[in-house]
Amino acid sequence: MATLTIRGLDEETHARLRVMAAEHGRSMEAEVRAILQESVSSPVPPAGLGTRIHERFAAIGGADLELPPRTEAARPAAFES
Repeated sequence: MATLTIRGLDEETHARLRVMAAEHGRSMEAEVRAILQESVSSPVPPAGLGTRIHERFAAIGGADLELPPRTEAARPAAFES
């Protein structure tokens, strides 16, 4: 198992780590180990914008929304003035 030494840790951070460790019922070393493991574990990729919009409105029935048929073909946006 590897060992890591952290030098120059400011007192406020040290005190906060001590409090967090006590709240979780573990030593400061175990708390830091847990924080590091969580921060470098492979994260779940965030959902895309469309997925997040769908999830937000699905709860209020947005998933069953019926859209009217298109009456004209889609066209690109014009940015000229």
